[in-house]
Amino acid sequence: MLGEPAVVALAETFKVLGDTTRVRLIDALSRVRGEGAPGLKNALCVQDLARVLGLTQSAVSHQLRLLRSMRLVRTRRDGRQIFYALDDDHIVKLFEQGLEHVEERTGTPAVTRSKGSRSRRGHRAHSKHDHGARGFSRAGGDVPTK
Repeated sequence: MLGEPAVVALAETFKVLGDTTRVRLIDALSRVRGEGAPGLKNALCVQDLARVLGLTQSAVSHQLRLLRSMRLVRTRRDGRQIFYALDDDHIVKLFEQGLEHVEERTGTPAVTRSKGSRSRRGHRAHSKHDHGARGFSRAGGDVPTK
């Protein structure tokens, strides 16, 4: 049996993940993770996340602060700009397994891709219209994928 501290910590983690805005933030951050060497490509700033999610920068900052306090995201400063990324591979795996469970339960893919986007595993989706243009990952959203 799990000890009480582990039970409480795990319950708090799932509680934080139980918010649709935070799930969307984690989704956006999971799509840029691992896209090359550490730097601007593996993280997004508040402005980019707000634009992609259609939220105010204040709302995004508030949610990121909570995710950071739970050690689900980390920050990196570049001058005056702060970039956010998922804290580690455990968060990515937890998110992907939850998404896989939802897709199996519903029988349909939860992710909609547009031309030139990358799949969750990082393989480039093929499109006859792909001319090397910057790909975007969600219909209705535009998290850069490369």
